[in-house]
Amino acid sequence: MNRRQFFLGIILASLIGGVVALAGASYLSKQNSANNFTDKQDASLVNWLSDDKFTVPDGINFVASAAMVTPAVVHVKSTITVTQSQRGTDPFEEFFGFRNPDRGGAPRQGQSSGSGVIISADGYIVTNNHVIENASRIDISLEDNTRYSARVIGTDPTTDLALLKIEANGLPYVKFGNSDKVKVGEWVLAVGNPFDLTSTVTAGIISAKARNIGILRDMENNLQIESFLQTDAVVNPGNSGGALVNLAGELIGINTAIASRTGTFNGYAFAVPTSIVKKVMDDLLEFGAVQRGLLGVQIRDVSPELEEYLGEKIGINRGVYIMEVNEGSGGAQAGLKKGDVIIGIDGVETFNVAKLQEMVARKRPGDQVEVKYLRNGKEMSSKATLRNISGDTKIIRKELPKRITFSGVAFEDVKDDVKNRLKLEGGATIISIENEAWRKSGAKVGFIITSVIGSDGRYRISNAEDMSSILKSSQGEEVVILGVYPNGQEYYFEVKVE
Repeated sequence: MNRRQFFLGIILASLIGGVVALAGASYLSKQNSANNFTDKQDASLVNWLSDDKFTVPDGINFVASAAMVTPAVVHVKSTITVTQSQRGTDPFEEFFGFRNPDRGGAPRQGQSSGSGVIISADGYIVTNNHVIENASRIDISLEDNTRYSARVIGTDPTTDLALLKIEANGLPYVKFGNSDKVKVGEWVLAVGNPFDLTSTVTAGIISAKARNIGILRDMENNLQIESFLQTDAVVNPGNSGGALVNLAGELIGINTAIASRTGTFNGYAFAVPTSIVKKVMDDLLEFGAVQRGLLGVQIRDVSPELEEYLGEKIGINRGVYIMEVNEGSGGAQAGLKKGDVIIGIDGVETFNVAKLQEMVARKRPGDQVEVKYLRNGKEMSSKATLRNISGDTKIIRKELPKRITFSGVAFEDVKDDVKNRLKLEGGATIISIENEAWRKSGAKVGFIITSVIGSDGRYRISNAEDMSSILKSSQGEEVVILGVYPNGQEYYFEVKVE
């Protein structure tokens, strides 16, 4: 570079600097003279990230997924009947053994809330079982604040899932995705109603898969399935039953639990993967009950602790160790033996109990699975036919309770599990009340009517049809309705039948 070029470069740089300085002064002058914040911000030299200059890459853009999913995630409010103690006696109560509604011990309504995900346009909703457990009434609020009353189609405490139904059509819904294809490190969104803050979206990544955290360990039948997707998306109380979706807006899990010592988010949350959710929902829709296929083996994760317990070396670092094989089970029929280490089901690696349980939980009694296992260090495989808890391959169908409506009040046959729990021979459950006279009389959704006292005497109620017949024959009369709440509290009220 000669001297002439050098001086020309200095002059050119000075001219450019002067132009920039004048432009900056002009912008600052506009900003200082602006009389609103829009003009002030538009005039700012640092506001280079305007819509036409800044684009988020499609692969990490959460906006589209959030917009697709949010309208289909609902607020679930469960009403549970609770009671308080009372003093004194009442002749009617002493004679019939039922509590007087006008006295201090009348049942009160407790409430809890969570989230749910619409999975079909005709109003089917998936949520957690613990969100609606023992509820006498379930209310659903959509994103646009439209309200519905929901009925329970079926529940599965072993996976903490439940299927609800509202009477509506043309609803937005979330499409099932493939949780098997989800990878650790993949972006996900959690959508729900934490702390009753509706339509809340948080983002995170998949932190781990096939995680067992022991929250369902107290199940009486020992059939609990825990194979959670773990995420660091923020999930709090109220998110339970809400959606975990990928960036394509597909449902990959139902948010169920958080790892916390305080009751609020501490870093990790857990979701039931759709590999389990879809199977459970299909079973509840088709049969009213979950069809659980069992391999019939008692198992534990391979670990140094297990080797110490057994007092022997297993010879492999990971896998599912068979502690016992139940006689007559599918596992026994397939030739599995105590000490075998299962490492695969249907070509999928199963290096822990959670993954093995997830793979088997996708099947129904009578289905076959291919089991890959190690015996004395040698890899082997065989096919096993899964059986149900009764030891056969029969499908269990659960009939939906019969529903009858009379004068704006809907009744349903008492479910078998409720009858067994409360030791009832029968009854009619109130499932909705549109009749103002019944509401004012003290009738509540969820109340189980066991008998009616009219002018001709006392009639025992066996089912919803009994209730409808008695009311028809008692039109124009004052009757006494006696029954019990789902929590076991006996109660009565009087009403005029119109």
